[in-house]
Amino acid sequence: MKTERKGQWLHIAIPSDWIGLQVEHILRHILHIPKPLLHELRMSKGVKVNNDIQSWVTALAKGDTIQIQLFIDEEYGVVPEYKDISILYEDDHILIVNKPAGMDTHPTTVGQVGTLANAVAFHYQVQGVQTKVRHVHRLDRDTTGAILFAKERLSSALLDHLLEKREIKRTYYALVHGIIKQKTGKIDEPIGRDRHHPTRRRVSQTGQQARTKYKVVTKLIDEQMTLIELELDTGRTHQIRVHMSHLGYPLVGDVLYGGKPIFYRQALHAKRLRLVHPITEELLQIEAPYLDIPAIFPDNS
Repeated sequence: MKTERKGQWLHIAIPSDWIGLQVEHILRHILHIPKPLLHELRMSKGVKVNNDIQSWVTALAKGDTIQIQLFIDEEYGVVPEYKDISILYEDDHILIVNKPAGMDTHPTTVGQVGTLANAVAFHYQVQGVQTKVRHVHRLDRDTTGAILFAKERLSSALLDHLLEKREIKRTYYALVHGIIKQKTGKIDEPIGRDRHHPTRRRVSQTGQQARTKYKVVTKLIDEQMTLIELELDTGRTHQIRVHMSHLGYPLVGDVLYGGKPIFYRQALHAKRLRLVHPITEELLQIEAPYLDIPAIFPDNS
């Protein structure tokens, strides 16, 4: 799909298979714009055909273009604060950032600073972009790696839908204690809160379904550690940390779940993000390099 931003408007040159379809059908069933946003666009006259306001029952013809008013000014929702952050990918619709350790993804109280969201707001501000900071998913405070943000309302809704359908693939690398003999494995154990600890989670038959897949990358025999690659079929709080500890292979540095404090944080990194771009439909595979001491993860290149 060929698109171009012009001011507040996203211009879409209609492909041949849209010819003869009504504008509303395209908005609802091809672009998958959710009902609340559709209502906003209808009330604000935020959809045009060939730069003119037309009925949504208009059938499109060859050479037509659709304009959608997506890039409106919004409050950031958080306090902009300068932090040196690593941008992995950015366009008008999405932003992917390599989160450092020791930083929360977003504030939990009004006016809070020091989070990745505050740094993203500052990044937008420097660029002259006035849009709400929308994180699509999160990482624990001391987990590093790729985090995805949506820069406008449509991409936000579409990415939330893709995440719910598990079509945004996140690959993690973790260094665990012990030598894992099995080359690949799958952990299917529900996770719930630990009644005896305010932040800890545990495997619990009354918890939420949680599935983790892993494969061995490197065995460090002398150090009695294993580097593993993981993918999540679900997205529970502390899922990797809980599941690997439950198997008897806690993450290096993860003292909350039985790891030894030989590193200042849990050895967990969100290394790869793979998704279809919500607007351009381009397949993106973004790699996040390690940000802190490289020795935490052996060279797996």
